[in-house]
Amino acid sequence: MRWEDARVLVAGVGVSGFAAADALLRRGARVVVVDRSEAGPTSERAGVLEVLGADVRLGAGAIEAVPDAITLVVASPGWRPDAPLLVAAEAAGIPVWSEIELAWHLRPEGAAPWLALTGTNGKTTTVEMLAAMLVASGKRAVAAGNVGLALVDAVTAEQPYDVIAVELSSFQLHRTFSMSALASAVLNIAEDHVDWHSSMEAYARDKGRIYQRAQVACVYNVADPWTERLVVEADVVEGCRAIGFTLGVPSVGMVGVVDDILVDRAFVEERATSAAELATLRDVIPNAPHNVANALAAAALARAYGVPPVAVRDGLRGFRPGHHRIELVAVVDGVSYVDDSKATNPHAAAASLRAYDSVVWIAGGLVKGATFDELVPAVRSRLRGVVVLGADRAVIADALARHAPEVPVVDVASTETDVMTDVVRRAAALARPGDTVLLAPAAASMDLFRDYAHRGDAFAEAVRALATEAAP
Repeated sequence: MRWEDARVLVAGVGVSGFAAADALLRRGARVVVVDRSEAGPTSERAGVLEVLGADVRLGAGAIEAVPDAITLVVASPGWRPDAPLLVAAEAAGIPVWSEIELAWHLRPEGAAPWLALTGTNGKTTTVEMLAAMLVASGKRAVAAGNVGLALVDAVTAEQPYDVIAVELSSFQLHRTFSMSALASAVLNIAEDHVDWHSSMEAYARDKGRIYQRAQVACVYNVADPWTERLVVEADVVEGCRAIGFTLGVPSVGMVGVVDDILVDRAFVEERATSAAELATLRDVIPNAPHNVANALAAAALARAYGVPPVAVRDGLRGFRPGHHRIELVAVVDGVSYVDDSKATNPHAAAASLRAYDSVVWIAGGLVKGATFDELVPAVRSRLRGVVVLGADRAVIADALARHAPEVPVVDVASTETDVMTDVVRRAAALARPGDTVLLAPAAASMDLFRDYAHRGDAFAEAVRALATEAAP
């Protein structure tokens, strides 16, 4: 596309929208930017874009119709597929792209290959593990997309990268059509964002777009049939291989675990009879089962790019997950207090709960239409007790009453800003030495907190206060 001849509408002035508009303006395109919001960061970014030459239109009226003579729309990931402006653009025959699609078209000659991954849970941890492995191998690499840099900024960086570790959400993949990653992975598929995608099938189908046109490897989760099905359905470059990752002993063409060693039987010449040692379980921190699975997926992508085993090991040894991801806050009177506030859906909470033998579970918030009739029976034997909070706490309490009536449940109805203090004290009263009090809410946080990080910080603060009181 000759950008000098394009008049592009950028829908949304978030991080990705700003990056898209800025890159297009630098290439001579005429850019119209629209956003419903008129305040805060939106206003600040809009002001910068106006100085750079964009036609910026803010407020509810700005998103009602497509301006005249638009040749392309770039939609920010927060814009739903049924947004009237996007529907009108498509009806008029105007292409609607994601920022990811735009980034693919903006790549310079000889651009860095993409190692792309998605999944319902574990994306950010895995892509950051992958970036650590790439850097450990001596490559100039970055995590971008749904985490870190906007992907447009990564592909247009003044100092080019050797390789880009790309985290993609289902929202970003929805309008991505041309991407051809060197290797792609889907970590898992579980019910989430169905309200945005209209159905579970549509959600999974958008996740599966990451495999389309993959060049070297499609990495899938052996324990998750959805992911293998998406590989089977993908149209890939001839010679691209399906590579499974498993917590068990790997078959030929997989990565997995033998005793306490992470091994590769996919990217070694003698894979029919031998495997390459990548790391040990001790190198994965924390080595909860779902985090070991994340490490194996990252390793498979890194190996597809050609990273040697020693760099996989060194990358894992130097990596620490971000805050609020199975993070030990303190041990008080023999009870461990763990913050996994990032577990915002039942699938993520289940993975966290399975990492501990005896748990007082703190759960609740906005469940986004999710159900708990599969989760509760799967973890009931691990539950010492449950403390529920938040707007949809009754949904979780009802599932516990149906499937684990013997488990004590404490309902904290408070909506005050210090609710977590009460929650932690109630959980401590249920716990016994050797137990884990686990904040894995299985729900979004915005009913009581700004975001999952605010929720996790409130939990940690309450735990530290408890520890101070318990100190001799």
